[in-house]
Amino acid sequence: MFPQPPIIKLVKGRYSSLKIHYMKIVIVGGGFAGLHLARHLAKKNLFEVTLVDKNNYHLFSPLLYQVSTAFIEASNISYPFRRLFQSKENFRFHMGELKNIVTAENKIETSAGDLYYDNLVLAMGTQTNYFGLENIKQHALPVKTLDDAINLRNHLLLNTEKAVRATGELCRQKVSNIVISGGGPTGVEISGMLAEMSQSIMKKDYPELKNMEGNIYLINSGKALLGTMSAKSQKSAYKVLRRLGVHVKLNTAVKDYTEGAVLLSTGEIIPSATLIWASGILANEAPGLPELCVSRGRRIIVDEYNRVKGIRNVFAIGDQCIQTTDAKYPNGHPQLAQVAIQQGIRLARNVERLQSGKKLIAFKYKNKGNMAIISKYEAVVDLPKSFLKGFPAWFVWLFVHIMPIVGFGNKAKLAINWLWSFFTNDPTLRLIIRPRNP
Repeated sequence: MFPQPPIIKLVKGRYSSLKIHYMKIVIVGGGFAGLHLARHLAKKNLFEVTLVDKNNYHLFSPLLYQVSTAFIEASNISYPFRRLFQSKENFRFHMGELKNIVTAENKIETSAGDLYYDNLVLAMGTQTNYFGLENIKQHALPVKTLDDAINLRNHLLLNTEKAVRATGELCRQKVSNIVISGGGPTGVEISGMLAEMSQSIMKKDYPELKNMEGNIYLINSGKALLGTMSAKSQKSAYKVLRRLGVHVKLNTAVKDYTEGAVLLSTGEIIPSATLIWASGILANEAPGLPELCVSRGRRIIVDEYNRVKGIRNVFAIGDQCIQTTDAKYPNGHPQLAQVAIQQGIRLARNVERLQSGKKLIAFKYKNKGNMAIISKYEAVVDLPKSFLKGFPAWFVWLFVHIMPIVGFGNKAKLAINWLWSFFTNDPTLRLIIRPRNP
């Protein structure tokens, strides 16, 4: 239960037992958008804030690929919601999965019970998009959640152990080949990290494989890597990855994955026991919303205040929504962390204005730049008026990715882990941890 609101003291000196109306805000999703909204509203005593998430932690998803390649610990990029908000009396956490939205009753149904709201905010983010390719959905390895990252790490380490025991060159090659589908930041970052590991770590840990070269393939359907970044960044990423030995294939798509082989749109077949899928995302479903509220990629249509089309008291923020009212982004904002953060902060201020009867302020995205790490001491950074690459870009990337990490302890641990791993080229996290089969 939330604490009872205080008694109001009237101007004439008398007291009234009238209770202040606490606006009930239910936020579904604790990613960048939902977390920043909740943190701002939890500071205000006029709101009852309930955060709903199927996980009990916030995840700093841009660094998932480093967990999946055994470079940092999972705890470095995750933080429990209850710990984060433990001093906020007007905040409650509800661990559950959204099952239905009943707008007529101002209610949501979750896997752990029903919740009522005055205003509902949907911030559930996205999931992996397999574009209807069933074999790929069944067998490819996504990098979208913490479970995905740990599963991928175990898979890579187990396959390396299999390569040691494999008899026959073809069998070893199949186990050691890695195919990454998708040339965006995730695909580029994983490719670079795996290439670095292959050169500096694997041959020390696995001397049996010194004379056997596994290949890393990066497959991208577009004409350039890092499609949303500048031409300079795209060329730099391509050049660095090629230097590291990654086989980059542009204007090529993965069409199927069957019997341990990846089929490309060019007709080429790559034998591989590992297909990492980083090719697309799809907004998480919000069951109960009318179909007219949903656009391409299952994104929810919102107005300039992030209010869902046609519904007075339901909002959507972050990757899950599409807003076409921003003059600079008529086709919707890019699905980036910075957009989600800014929308969460703006909506928090608008909810305060809503409570006090003031006019809402339209959201406009302020582009602070875009960046991607390619390998050790190699990164690219697109700023509004400049471009960085190499070590300066890598240093900027390092700083920008440490600062938003939730919790001081996490920042310190991450910085220490990073420095040690980069200087020694030998992180000590290569543990194969598998849950017991049911």
